[in-house]
Amino acid sequence: MRCFYMINMNETTGTNMPNNTEVTMFVLIGFTEQLELQVTLFFLFLAIYLFTLVGNLGLVMLVVVDSRLHTPMYHFLSVLSFLDACYSSVITPKMLVNFLAEDKAISFAGCAVQMLLFVTFGATECFLLAAMAYDRYIAICNPLLYTSIMTPRVYVSLIIGSYVGGMSHAILQTVTTFSLSFCASNVIKHIFCDVPPLLAISCSDTHVNELLLVSFVSSVETFTILIVLVSYAFILAAILRIRSASGRKKVFSTCGSHLTGVAIYHGTILFMYLRPTSSYSLSHDMVVSVFYTIVIPMLNPIIYSLRNKDVKEAMKKALERTRSIHTLD
Repeated sequence: MRCFYMINMNETTGTNMPNNTEVTMFVLIGFTEQLELQVTLFFLFLAIYLFTLVGNLGLVMLVVVDSRLHTPMYHFLSVLSFLDACYSSVITPKMLVNFLAEDKAISFAGCAVQMLLFVTFGATECFLLAAMAYDRYIAICNPLLYTSIMTPRVYVSLIIGSYVGGMSHAILQTVTTFSLSFCASNVIKHIFCDVPPLLAISCSDTHVNELLLVSFVSSVETFTILIVLVSYAFILAAILRIRSASGRKKVFSTCGSHLTGVAIYHGTILFMYLRPTSSYSLSHDMVVSVFYTIVIPMLNPIIYSLRNKDVKEAMKKALERTRSIHTLD
């Protein structure tokens, strides 16, 4: 999961294996074994994946080539788009292959790498969204000091810090998970290698892993949400002090896209985290995980382009430049 992992040790998947047999590969059984449904899901998720890549990488290129977007806010946005493209690419290609392939196996090392990258990009995005909220707080509450506070050294440090935090969290979770023994089953009822389904099929004592998982991911989520909430509390107070309707509208336009993205992202995570324990299910979590691992990365370019005047103008300028080139040809 991106920042939170729901533990369900009541549901295990897979076939029994001799207790002295160590697992060297896993099998990702995914959603269904019905061929017709697998083909339909293949084309659906292929379309979503292609749209995700085009949208996010296109947004990155837009920020790079348009000098009007060379500001800290759009540098953060380009990094977010890059994260979403990478995040989706860690999961979707293997999932697409498994829809059509009879052999749905993934090696032990391949599963570990997938988890390491998956958790890295997901946790990094948590920290990055918090950094983006802080950037908006400085821009709105201290506009005269914005350029002197949010210098390249500061926003680059925030970006690097987000990656370091995400990678540190990912290394911890991956190392502790794959230090366990897997000898009872090698079948994962999920579309990718995630912590809960792997803990569910481990034949080791997983209590320490569960404790580390809950404590660390809760700390990450609490820390990042707190930064977002505090930042937007100050922003709201600043908005209420603006007398002109046009001024308030401009501020809302500036923050609206980021706040929408944060609300959708963390809302999904909190929905899963606050569910009653009795409703936890690996099958249910697999379906919900599709939303925040595949659908949200697709939605982010739409949110940030449709609700942002600068991005829309930059897109319009890029399209006009493309048409001019084709006309000359």
